[in-house]
Amino acid sequence: MSNKRKAINILGESITITENDYISLTDMLKAKEGDFFISDWLRNRNTLEYLGIWERIHNPNFNYGEFATIKSSAGLNSYKISVKDWVNKTQAIGLHAKAGRYGGTYAHKDIAFEFAMWISAEFKIYLIKGFQKKVERGNVEGEIR
Repeated sequence: MSNKRKAINILGESITITENDYISLTDMLKAKEGDFFISDWLRNRNTLEYLGIWERIHNPNFNYGEFATIKSSAGLNSYKISVKDWVNKTQAIGLHAKAGRYGGTYAHKDIAFEFAMWISAEFKIYLIKGFQKKVERGNVEGEIR
């Protein structure tokens, strides 16, 4: 993942976007009310189904055996998986978790837009609008509302 980053401001939150269009889920999570974590989103069966389809389309090295095991546990109260575990077990490329400087969890734009819906429908719409402006202009100034 490249260290070149830009940020867009969506509904008062600064959202980091890398040069290769991975968007910070960590930044996006700040817009959600309450104590929620990315692992809460990952335990949802619909989330895992989407991630599995995305990986099937984009990643020839995706580990379907591990994916099936993870998907069978999705939704159970006792089930939790971290992004690092997801990536290590399935060889996924759509999500990245990194500690330290420029750390956090990043997702390919397709996945980040789905995560944004978990934040709120309004947030997702503004994120897509802000991202499109970034692409059109190469940079975005000001807040997207």
